[in-house]
Amino acid sequence: MKSALYRGLVVHQRLRPRRHRLSYKLFWILFDLDELPAMHRSLRFFSYNGRNLIGFRDRDHLDGTTTPLRVQIEHQLTAAGIPIDGGPIRLLCMPRVLGSVFNPISVWFCHRRDETLAAMLYEVNNTFGQRHSYLIPVADPDAPIVRQSCDKQFYVSPFMRMAMTYDFRVVRPGESTTVVVNGSDSEGPLIATSFVGQRRPLNDAALLGVMLRHGILALTVLAAIHWEAVKLLLKGLRIQPRPAPPADLVTIVQPNEI
Repeated sequence: MKSALYRGLVVHQRLRPRRHRLSYKLFWILFDLDELPAMHRSLRFFSYNGRNLIGFRDRDHLDGTTTPLRVQIEHQLTAAGIPIDGGPIRLLCMPRVLGSVFNPISVWFCHRRDETLAAMLYEVNNTFGQRHSYLIPVADPDAPIVRQSCDKQFYVSPFMRMAMTYDFRVVRPGESTTVVVNGSDSEGPLIATSFVGQRRPLNDAALLGVMLRHGILALTVLAAIHWEAVKLLLKGLRIQPRPAPPADLVTIVQPNEI
């Protein structure tokens, strides 16, 4: 099974205009879309589009409907001129925990049939109930570390302006995985975030273990984000105006824009 559990550490650092850092242990799951029905049948503590201790629902991602996620992803890939011909699509993100989930970022790995990596899709949620994604073709499918960048198109933190660039660095999931997202503006680095996780088998014992260790934090991620926002306000940061979200659900980054 390609799907796996990753236990690790999230680090979030703001570098300007006031330094602010937090870190916490958490778990993410790598979901192979084609394996979700089998996981639903074989795992006692996991459900696909149902209720359980830990779960995954299609409507938590992309356009928020029940349209199959593979259909949605392949539609966007076709629009970008990146056909994958039914190749594997895998998603690294936090699952639902006791019916609740908030993913600041979810990372999609879009492969061709021969398992070469064709594109990455970075799906971003903000705390205002909005969602946007960046679809970026992979220039070197053999590179163990995917390095990509794009201009910010979507309002996320109320303390950061829109005129920013994101730099992504992703170590493809194996025995470990790393997802780094750094943000900068014309004056230099603004924010540095990362998740570094170690692979664990995806079975009932492992799911119960991460629930006991990290379940409460996973359940309260959104509340924790708001609490950190209060701290930033007390440090004197000013809230930036929130523009309307992009008209398109996905920003397709062309090769000459990377």
